[in-house]
Amino acid sequence: MKRDSIPAGGHLRMAAVALVALLTGCVSYGGSDLMAGKSTAAEVQASMGAPAEKLALPGGDSVWYYPRGPQGRHTFAVSLRPDGVLRGIDQRLTMANVAKLVQGRSTTKEVRELLGPPPTVRSFPRLQRYVWIYPMQLVEEPRILWVQFSSDDIAREIIETHDYDADPPSGPADGMH
Repeated sequence: MKRDSIPAGGHLRMAAVALVALLTGCVSYGGSDLMAGKSTAAEVQASMGAPAEKLALPGGDSVWYYPRGPQGRHTFAVSLRPDGVLRGIDQRLTMANVAKLVQGRSTTKEVRELLGPPPTVRSFPRLQRYVWIYPMQLVEEPRILWVQFSSDDIAREIIETHDYDADPPSGPADGMH
């Protein structure tokens, strides 16, 4: 590559990318190097790092949750058999999973098992409600999911919309007004 073919600031960007790659070492984003039916829990942790949460399921299975990306917009769920062997890995913050939530019926336990731990929880004591907020990324579009629970831990409102706070600032590109 010729030196003058790198755009202004390109050297700094390339150095930053190299530094991020060096600092993250061998940690995999979504476990693409792991194999269902063969990889062990120890290999999952070596590949993906420590999970944000581990959930024990009835029958001895477990699910490990790995929020990834800016603001945890992807959450990978690693399913392990009772013997610690990988069953599979899937991305949980999807519209198909959001569609499984039922207003007035889904519980905090069900939502947490389906989507993983919420990145943000907000409490509204006067309303006796609290909200779990999940930033999501659908292809190129940032989305956000709010699941509002009442004091009996039942989802009372489920709202999914575009995440306007994640949009780049608008206005003239040159910074002049």
